[in-house]
Amino acid sequence: QVQLVESGGGLVQAGDSLRLSCAASGRTFSSYAMGWFRQAPGKEREFVAVISASGGSTVYIYYADSVQGRFTISRDNAKNTAYLRMNSLKPEDTAVYYCAARGGLAAITFLKRTEADYWGQGTQVTVSS
Repeated sequence: QVQLVESGGGLVQAGDSLRLSCAASGRTFSSYAMGWFRQAPGKEREFVAVISASGGSTVYIYYADSVQGRFTISRDNAKNTAYLRMNSLKPEDTAVYYCAARGGLAAITFLKRTEADYWGQGTQVTVSS
């Protein structure tokens, strides 16, 4: 069982930056691919970014087109924490942001389809114009 707790959300102005954190419980954090997702009012939850599990020689990272070049996903396995650095925020980035974990084969593929093993409770990000 993995528990995920997001933090770092808030109210910012357009053009500002935020860094979200996702703290995970358990000893196997490095074996999970981690993803960030968001859900705006009246919309479905959507994929934002994903980073592969650690252990391989290559780290795989993918972003939604809408955040490519502005957001950066990272992880610190020593701290059992995943991060989402968000720069040049826009009003359309306003949403509840969730982190999620997926283990096993094809974890990145599943996460990009918003299919995860574990979800956090979410943190609100509001960007004013």
